[in-house]
Amino acid sequence: MAASRRVFVPPASSVIDMPIRTGIRRIREHGFIDNLVEDQIEQCVQSLDALLGNELLGVYLYGSAMVGGLQRYSDIDVFAVSGRRLTLDEKAILEGRLLGISGLYRSTERRPIELTIVVKSDANPWRYPPSFDFQYGEWLREEFLAGKVEPWPTRIKPDLALVITQILLASRTLRGAQPGQLLASVPYKDFMGAIAEELDGLRRELSSDTRNVLLTLARIWRTVETDSISSKQRAAEWAVRRLPKHYEPIMRRALKTSAGEQEEAWDDLKEGIPACADLMVGKIRSRLKDIDVSDNASREIR
Repeated sequence: MAASRRVFVPPASSVIDMPIRTGIRRIREHGFIDNLVEDQIEQCVQSLDALLGNELLGVYLYGSAMVGGLQRYSDIDVFAVSGRRLTLDEKAILEGRLLGISGLYRSTERRPIELTIVVKSDANPWRYPPSFDFQYGEWLREEFLAGKVEPWPTRIKPDLALVITQILLASRTLRGAQPGQLLASVPYKDFMGAIAEELDGLRRELSSDTRNVLLTLARIWRTVETDSISSKQRAAEWAVRRLPKHYEPIMRRALKTSAGEQEEAWDDLKEGIPACADLMVGKIRSRLKDIDVSDNASREIR
């Protein structure tokens, strides 16, 4: 059963007016982080620092902000490593702060925040499946507002194998130690196992989150074929060249809506979307079977 506490949501003005102190503006060198995104990132780091202090071992920016650039609907992906677990009261405080910092899904004002915290001893030495201590995402907003401090059914989260690999390969350290000093490398077998775990859930979300699911499947397909992680946009272009021609308009629509070049609408293409997704899922599963029976001792994700 999800634990409950009163979640205090600070007024929006008290969130936006928090001062910038940690030098995160150096992210500007990438050319796609604007002032508001910088402020949101800084507010996240300050909120974590206020609760964890010296037990905040590392904070990292990863995902689209570091690979390919933030697109129209991209989240701000933040990952933190702590030296201890947060208490329920501390989680309630953090959730209240994040409800004020994070933008709503598909918001044109502030970007959604996805924040994950792992305890160092849970992530290093490595064990599979991995677990987390805290997670915030906009899909949990209503449950947080209802007072559910730990709405997740379990702390076990296989896809942390994918997240940690991304952080070790392409992230920006916002506070504390470099990720390689805190996080253990994920074995190739566990990385691929986490991908297999993700497929059914993605397929179930196709009708409600069409653009994101199609782009994510394209990225997974490219990853299992190339042993490398790319942006969703690059992966979708890769997939277009390998899919039957009649699926190209579907993937082009996903790319255009992601880039903000077109409003999201799928009615004219909806008949072909399930088959397009199923074809990519089939390609991924077939490749995973080949990988499973191969000698992968020297393979790694790059």
